[in-house]
Amino acid sequence: MSSNVEKEPGPQGDSPNPAPSTPTEPEKKKREYKDFGHDEEKATHANVDMSTIELKAEDLYDKEKVDLETIVIDDVFTLLQCTHEGLTQAEADRRLELFGPNKLESEKQNAFLQFLSFMWNPLSWVMEGAALVAIALSNGEGRAPDWQDFVGIVLLLFINSSIGFYEERNAGNAVAALMDSLAPKAKVKRGGSWSEIESAGLVPGDMIAFKIGDIVPADCRLTEAINVSIDQAALTGESLPSSKKDGDQCFSGSTCKQGEAEGVVISTGTNTFFGRAASLVGQDDDTTGHLQKILAQIGSFCLVSIGIFVIAEILCLYAGFRYSYRRGLDNILVLLIGGIPIAMPTVLSVTLAVGAQQLAKHKAIVTRITAIEELAGVTILCSDKTGTLTTNKLTIDRNTIRTYGPFTADDVILLAAYASRTENQDAIDASVVGAIGDTSRARAGIKLLDFKPFNPVDKRTEITYREESSGKLKRVTKGMTGIIIELCTRNKTTEVEDKLEADVEEFASRGLRALAVAYEELDGDDHEAEGNGFELIGLLAIFDPPRDDTKQTIDDAIALGVKVKMVTGDQLAIAKETGRRLGLGDHMYPAKVLKDGPTPGGKHGSLDEMIMDADGFAGVFPEHKYEIVKRLQGLGHLCAMTGDGANDAPALSRANVGIAVEGATDAARGAADIVLTEPGLSTIVHAIRGSRQIFQRMRNYAIYACAVTIRIVVCFAILAFAYKFDFPPFMVLIIALLNDGTIMTLSVDRVLPSMTPDSWDLAEIFAFAIAYGLYLTASTIALVCIIIETNFFQDKFGVSLASSSPIDHNDPQLHMIVYLQVAIISQALIFVTRSHGFFFMERPSVALFAAFCIAQLIASIIAAYANWTFTSIRPISGGWIGIVWVWNIVWFMPLDLIKFAMKATIIKFLRQRRERKAHAEATSGVPITRTQSRAASIHESLYSNRVSFIKRAARKVGFGGKVSMKPEELQRFTSIQAQRAGATLARNPSRTA
Repeated sequence: MSSNVEKEPGPQGDSPNPAPSTPTEPEKKKREYKDFGHDEEKATHANVDMSTIELKAEDLYDKEKVDLETIVIDDVFTLLQCTHEGLTQAEADRRLELFGPNKLESEKQNAFLQFLSFMWNPLSWVMEGAALVAIALSNGEGRAPDWQDFVGIVLLLFINSSIGFYEERNAGNAVAALMDSLAPKAKVKRGGSWSEIESAGLVPGDMIAFKIGDIVPADCRLTEAINVSIDQAALTGESLPSSKKDGDQCFSGSTCKQGEAEGVVISTGTNTFFGRAASLVGQDDDTTGHLQKILAQIGSFCLVSIGIFVIAEILCLYAGFRYSYRRGLDNILVLLIGGIPIAMPTVLSVTLAVGAQQLAKHKAIVTRITAIEELAGVTILCSDKTGTLTTNKLTIDRNTIRTYGPFTADDVILLAAYASRTENQDAIDASVVGAIGDTSRARAGIKLLDFKPFNPVDKRTEITYREESSGKLKRVTKGMTGIIIELCTRNKTTEVEDKLEADVEEFASRGLRALAVAYEELDGDDHEAEGNGFELIGLLAIFDPPRDDTKQTIDDAIALGVKVKMVTGDQLAIAKETGRRLGLGDHMYPAKVLKDGPTPGGKHGSLDEMIMDADGFAGVFPEHKYEIVKRLQGLGHLCAMTGDGANDAPALSRANVGIAVEGATDAARGAADIVLTEPGLSTIVHAIRGSRQIFQRMRNYAIYACAVTIRIVVCFAILAFAYKFDFPPFMVLIIALLNDGTIMTLSVDRVLPSMTPDSWDLAEIFAFAIAYGLYLTASTIALVCIIIETNFFQDKFGVSLASSSPIDHNDPQLHMIVYLQVAIISQALIFVTRSHGFFFMERPSVALFAAFCIAQLIASIIAAYANWTFTSIRPISGGWIGIVWVWNIVWFMPLDLIKFAMKATIIKFLRQRRERKAHAEATSGVPITRTQSRAASIHESLYSNRVSFIKRAARKVGFGGKVSMKPEELQRFTSIQAQRAGATLARNPSRTA
């Protein structure tokens, strides 16, 4: 290999015999190698009266006066009224009462109240009202209460609530997951002696200690740091471990990767960086769920339809026909029971639950089933970078290795691996050793004589070894560029330094960390002797590489109409480089623009425009991610967020769909709606396609349910007005049960996903529903008219009814005929709503077709044999059953023509109107949105599974508290922490002071 080449001594840095006649050369400029890294902030002093520690409210938010992250450590001790010897036990107990325990609280909800909440929405109210009418108001006129209808209605309600309750109880609790991931134990100094306590007992002012492998138990400022490296990736999103020195701040929940440290606690519990993330997750969402809004609007459509005809029946039947109290009530019950799609939440829950099982086959675990419906409509995917788009494992980029002298890139990597630990490695050593492929080569063919590990002072590693093949002593060092080049004396020319400086600046501009490697040989056998002078041989680029499948996944997402934005806590240069490698683009902004807004006179007129235009944001904290997601939602987008760390939890919770990738922390999993169990994002594409199939099934059901509402309400109201037709309410309940049982199989129906994000165009759904409903109404009314007004069927087919001519309009057998006709053709409608073309061109699932056949068999058997005197029906002959079947087939065939006619006229008009509106928004640059009325907002909130008044009731009876977060606290993330502690202690001075 090239390292065996004999090296001739090059020009040395200082000539031993300078010529006296040589004029003095100008002093060589000191080079600055702008390596990639964080800017260091100088320590400051608090601009407050430290003698009295008087902090006004505005001081707490004025970083010019006091910033506990950067002020000198002595001022921290003064503000927190503590010493290096720690607090006394009595003082610690007193502060525990002041600040509370160092843990997060989660809301516990009473299971019984949660179950009742599923019966609290307008659809359920109507059914509950119908149940009360059946049992309480249906008395008098010598008749018993309507027990049959009451039991049937209550059974429907309980089935619906039970399924929703079961699904909701299985959902993850984000705050609990955050709480569980806090460090359970802490080493603390109390009264001058060290002891181990529960981390929940820590208070501001405590002295704590931690070492390699420990989780930092609370936010602290370090008073003593020995070679400390902290992994903050799960909190801040930084892919590289952070070296810490005396005076630096460490965040609760981060992990000590190297060294040991002591520090003073400045904040605990919900005031820590980690706790603030938990509070963001825990705060009440000010938006109602997307599916909840859709249910509210569909419910409104059904309620308005029913309400119109109930009022019409009250006026017509009582005022016009002078109906008795009980007779009119039975007719109203028919509209209430038949018109309300009470099973809609149940059907959608089952559809989503089965869909969740299907997604699990693609290694995507769904923790909130309604997220599936929202995933189908997602238009923007906000992705965290570290651990999501990338591997979160530092790697040497072999394509960018720079060499100086006769060494090849492979030689440079191998020599750098010699100068790395093979055990107890830090992240950089692990990446260098891993780059040679076979890690055993890092010590193969050499005998280790001396090794100097990395430390924050020297900022380099060094190995001295004997090459077994030649027996020569050699030395290799690697480390920070500026340090290594200062060590070099051989072949150190201006050209080499210029090239190195340019290479380092290029790496820094691309977010790559530079690692310089130098080499020298030793004469003799003394491994501690000086060598012939270090020579720079190479420059390595370290970065966090993208996952193998990430680029393809992003391309697939874009093909499905989903825009991808990177939102990362890492630095801007790293974000841009990752964006370029993935094809996302490098049009990214630092987090400060979210506060400062767009540059005046720039191309962006508002912050919202900037967020929409950006490819991503870098250097963001949890509340920044939360704000980005919230603003995108405010612009009318359904937003998905992926992530893996605790710092992603607030945005995961806020997003319409939060996705925790494989290997995510418990906090991220708890906040997410979907948890991936395979590496990378490729599973998301499967999930999007799967969710769009599930969406199609729900849309098909929504059209069907609304059409049945129109069909039942209009049909039976017209029959009541025209023929004083009193259809028995119990038979409407039977129709509803059979329909809902069949429709449950829609959850496994065969459908094709769309290639664009799905959305609930309710105008289209209602238009189709009204057209289908009125057509089916006409089919029933026409049949009744022919039976009552003519003897066509009796003469042609030899059938008869219990009453002879003239036919009794409320003949029990006529009731049965109407029941069978409505039951058959109503269920057959699903085959029309589920298809885009002719119904016979798209084969349904075996389950749906089998369920339809079984339901029709049951309906026909009921028609042939049911002789239920309590509900005014009698069985009919096989001839009538055959007539009804043929009648329905004849009326069913033109339904596809109605669908095509609607698409060519009304639906085409609605879509053109929507396109014109979208074009107007695009040209104006400002979304045209209608301000929601307070009444509409309240109406939507009534469809919440767990409504606010039940939550308040739960708290009043002692079922748990709530972690809350004031908006002003979100403006300052960490500088407020110890300031709050200092202010509290100033108001409650120590008794021992």
